[in-house]
Amino acid sequence: MCALEEHQGTHSANLVEGFLGPRRAGEPDFSRRARSGTGGGATTRRQRGSVVKAVSLFSNCGAGDVGFAAAGFRFRVVSELVGKRLEVAKLNHPDAVAVSGDLRRTWPLVVDSFREAHGSEPPVLLSGCPPCQGMSSARGDRGKESDPDAGSRDGRNLLVLPIAEVAKELRPMFIVVENVPAFLRRRVWDPYGAIPRSAAKILCDRLEADYRIYAAVVDLCEFGIPQHRSRAFLTLVRKDTAALGVLRRTGRAPFPAPTHGGPDSPDFVTIDDALRESGLPALDAGSVETARSDGQPMHQVPVWLDRRYEMVSAIPPGSGASAWETDHCGRCDMTGIDAAEAVCPRCHSPTLRPTVQNPDGSWRLVKGFRNSSYRRMDPARPAATITTASGHIGSDRTIHPWENRVLSPAECAWLQTFPSAFQWGESMDNWGHTGVRQMIGEAVPPQFTTLHGGVLAALAEGHEVPASLSQRDERCTRALAKLGT
Repeated sequence: MCALEEHQGTHSANLVEGFLGPRRAGEPDFSRRARSGTGGGATTRRQRGSVVKAVSLFSNCGAGDVGFAAAGFRFRVVSELVGKRLEVAKLNHPDAVAVSGDLRRTWPLVVDSFREAHGSEPPVLLSGCPPCQGMSSARGDRGKESDPDAGSRDGRNLLVLPIAEVAKELRPMFIVVENVPAFLRRRVWDPYGAIPRSAAKILCDRLEADYRIYAAVVDLCEFGIPQHRSRAFLTLVRKDTAALGVLRRTGRAPFPAPTHGGPDSPDFVTIDDALRESGLPALDAGSVETARSDGQPMHQVPVWLDRRYEMVSAIPPGSGASAWETDHCGRCDMTGIDAAEAVCPRCHSPTLRPTVQNPDGSWRLVKGFRNSSYRRMDPARPAATITTASGHIGSDRTIHPWENRVLSPAECAWLQTFPSAFQWGESMDNWGHTGVRQMIGEAVPPQFTTLHGGVLAALAEGHEVPASLSQRDERCTRALAKLGT
């Protein structure tokens, strides 16, 4: 019996329990879903005294790397452009050296910091999550994916290049890169050649001599995360390792197998399941007093002392409906107001739809897409993707399923599967809910990286991992087709 099989029972539970730490008074119990989310059993025990060294690039607040840490990895270097995010990452990875600044200039410091402590020994894992805003589908000005001029306008689309430089110097066993699916196909001008290609392909071309490339596009709700979150993952495996031999022999890919939504697995975790399990108290955006929870600084929401509160409260609780669908007047008893009307035909007051007042005093409907904006979350489904705009009611399905408000940062972190032991320090006091929401929205859910890290830790020891994707799985084959490998 291999170490993976021998320890996947009691050790998985102990690992998660130790990762989460004791639950503090008033906190939601993150351990319950984290424990159920590791049901695939990909966690393995390293030999006593052995440390699985890792390096993190584009660390954000360190949340995704916390998931890898739960699988046994210990980050020796974390790096991030934004200082306030790096502070939070350092709180959660206190033994790591923190490298601040633009990685296009500071990547040699990452290499030097690791080598000063570990010499020529390579890390087992190099993780990198470069910014995705330049490729995100939320951007209306991003241009066509096949247009390299449009793709090259945003310099962030080539931030993968420092990953290649660090990898060439440190030669990690595994390289993991996460981004939005467009990362695999949005074309940019290749700084090393005349042919435009995706940033992901440029990265892979730089490393393919020494690494075997695996890719997958997955919806993270399939792994017990209570939201639809489609993401692309690259995992590069160094060619001279036993891990690659295991993958070739077994036909597996270095990604975890889904744990939810299949014929023989639990259903997707709905937002109703998740929010009720969180145990967080009710809030209401109608006043300063009701919009926050005493003693829980992360559990507060913006106060609406304007038409927004009336508009949201008119959306039936639990309906998953949108304010665009409200057809009755809030001032008189008229119903059936035409969808194109911004004011009530009878009393001439603005409708309970998203409206804005013109300089001349007239009202018009807000411009923009209507399918998912100003809409309550459907409690019977996983949430929409938790983004950096989770505090705006005009963003994609951000209104609470049954309360009159948006989700709090604590609830967003819960839906992103942040553990209760995650350290925020004085983030809410120093940077407010907007800065915290940005960190949460850009994070890779730790529950997924715990599963992914478990697969990699087992492979690092030369073990087969039954609870991993087949190389023939369509999540992998379609991703490789988009990548063009």
